[in-house]
Amino acid sequence: MVEATSSCRPVTSLHRQRPPLGFKAFPEESNVAWIFPGQGSQKLGMGVDLLKLHLARVRFEQAEQILGWSVPELCQNQDKLSRTLYTQPCLYVVLSILSDLIRESGYQPNLLAGYSLGEYIALYVAGVFDFETGLRLIKRRAELMDCATKGTMATLIGFRHEQLEQQIQQTANVWRVNDDLTCATIAGTTEAVESLLAQIKVKRVIPLNVSGAFHTPLMAEAAAEFQQLLESTTFGSAQVPVLSSIEPVPTVEAAQLKKNLIWQMTQPVRWRAISLRLAAEGMKRVMEIGPSQGLTRQIKRNCPGLIFTNVSSTSELLTFESRTKENLEAFRIAA
Repeated sequence: MVEATSSCRPVTSLHRQRPPLGFKAFPEESNVAWIFPGQGSQKLGMGVDLLKLHLARVRFEQAEQILGWSVPELCQNQDKLSRTLYTQPCLYVVLSILSDLIRESGYQPNLLAGYSLGEYIALYVAGVFDFETGLRLIKRRAELMDCATKGTMATLIGFRHEQLEQQIQQTANVWRVNDDLTCATIAGTTEAVESLLAQIKVKRVIPLNVSGAFHTPLMAEAAAEFQQLLESTTFGSAQVPVLSSIEPVPTVEAAQLKKNLIWQMTQPVRWRAISLRLAAEGMKRVMEIGPSQGLTRQIKRNCPGLIFTNVSSTSELLTFESRTKENLEAFRIAA
């Protein structure tokens, strides 16, 4: 686990020993946001260390019944792990398990947000649907997006904002799909993206290893089919407010949370707006749960005063728990 300058709240300890009622591991415990990354954050071998824990083994078995394949095994196969069809279910399962383990240690978030796919994990943690319902949604979402072979995506670093926006307006079938001021992600047909890149000055272009132009109107057909599944799925009200990746307003109403997911596949991700909203809502600590620290870096650029915690493995969970025990002992001595 990596600590920067900001705070988060306890979740059930790996040893199942809960802190006493009213115990606060951190002074800012009531102002904690949990965030979840999306596709692209996956890492080879992620989640394999969780197999030593009973809760994780149960979840992996449930996932295999739904998916028809083993998440831990696939997470050790680089070629398959980079394919949308497998990436999305693997991330959902591993990040959900990590979240459950943190909550078992007695910690709970006050606000939740996820980047695209990560929003589904946020909704699971918020109690909008159970683990299996969320995984079935992600399985179908991944299948549809994996088949959406129209287009490509790329991240641009070192560009002029005005020039980029002007060329996007003048080029058909290409869109900007994020709101970051430092890195721009564009998506569209292959021809349109290549044409746009030929018209602008950019220091670095990073092609993204995805099957299609995600978060653009080119995903409309897949989104329409996925909408049918969403509308037939029962959502509950969120027990913790959730910031949607397309509409960063704290939301608990089931109907609105479902609408946000329907729109999500064809709309840009507004992560900078989410970052600013975290601070506006009074959050003090942000915990990124997942195999990378990409979202943490983005939030730091916009809100450097927050405290950041990252949990991606059992070793980081144990580090997190160790700090909790130190604070718990201090609590007992003070009492």
